[in-house]
Amino acid sequence: MYEYSICNQADEEIFKKQCKALEDKIPNLEKCNLLTDVDESKLQKYILNGNEINVYNSYYINEVYIKSQIELTQYFK
Repeated sequence: MYEYSICNQADEEIFKKQCKALEDKIPNLEKCNLLTDVDESKLQKYILNGNEINVYNSYYINEVYIKSQIELTQYFK
């Protein structure tokens, strides 16, 4: 599992920009439904060749971050 810290505080705008960057940079990325928790935290799940990529905007942890089953830096060089 790969983890990427994007922002050290929850931020809706940064979360949206990160999701858009993934969608723009990674070919064949499948977008799943956006999940929203009771505290307004969000999870955007993607599937790429059977592997999950999850982008979180967590008010509980107070961070925007990604957990991925694949390494993503190759798409952002």
